[in-house]
Amino acid sequence: MSEKKILVTGSAGFIGGYIVEELLSNGWTVLGIDNFSKYGPVEKSYDNHPKYQFVKGDVKNTDLMKELASDCEQVLAVAAMIGGISYFHEFAYDLLAENERIMASTFDATIDAWKKGKVKKITVLSSSMVFESATKFPSAEGEELKCPPPLSTYGFQKLACEFFCKGAFQQYGLPYTIVRPFNCVGVGEKRALTDKEVMSGNVKLAMSHVVPDIIQKIVKGQNPLHILGDGQQVRHYTYGGDLAKGIRVCVENPNATNEDFNISTEVSTNVRELAEIIWKKIKGDEPLNIMSDKPYEHDVQKRVPDCTKAKKLLGFEATTSLDEILDEVIPWVTDQVKIGAI
Repeated sequence: MSEKKILVTGSAGFIGGYIVEELLSNGWTVLGIDNFSKYGPVEKSYDNHPKYQFVKGDVKNTDLMKELASDCEQVLAVAAMIGGISYFHEFAYDLLAENERIMASTFDATIDAWKKGKVKKITVLSSSMVFESATKFPSAEGEELKCPPPLSTYGFQKLACEFFCKGAFQQYGLPYTIVRPFNCVGVGEKRALTDKEVMSGNVKLAMSHVVPDIIQKIVKGQNPLHILGDGQQVRHYTYGGDLAKGIRVCVENPNATNEDFNISTEVSTNVRELAEIIWKKIKGDEPLNIMSDKPYEHDVQKRVPDCTKAKKLLGFEATTSLDEILDEVIPWVTDQVKIGAI
């Protein structure tokens, strides 16, 4: 039986960490590439795994990528400039330009390996932000082509990632799968090296991602607790382990070929509800006071996925509850605050 080998770009990142663990645990040999541009050098639990090989390099180096892809049967495109809501504004141009370069290089290398008969498929991480301008909820696969285009450069570029898939298939016949995560939450995400210092009340935002930021504000004693806007923004918080499993299923399952999937929990939670749940877990019955800060321009008010397709075609659904997620993430963020990492 031939070795199952996959090239994972962005393998040292937050989501990449969950994905590599999941793939290694399910018999894959993983070749990872990352340039540590977001967090700096990081250690992962799988660094010394016998089936994991890591290359420190830039995905935009197409010659290097061609060399790596030529030895793999699958490519998983995870690498990207990515951040929270403040990141979208601080790096509006870079998010578009850098991520286009990353995606073009990844596809150039994958197409090259496909032509040579090695790579069988590429799986690409898109984003729920392709539904940034959606007006129909829940938003099913295909709705991204019916609603107005995303307003943020990040959302627009993620939609472009999906067209890279379609274009490579139309022109070269390269099979693909598109995966759209919704609000991935887990451990291992820290402040990016490039993050601008943004204050929320008297506390610096950690990643501008709502779950770790609310946790760190409460742990640091902020009272009243500052949130962006009125707190009615609706999100679906998906556990990193569930997302990684969904991505692995998309990589492996023949039913995923040339298809796109929303990978998410189906439970809606607004930001105010989230704040109340986290506060109670940390502070118990102590009264919660909330102060609303001016929201960012691209703070989408509602993102609600339809996950029927993944259940129907792949037999996959995200099952980890927000309560379970927080019981893992709160202690981790608390420890990171104590050591000064957040």
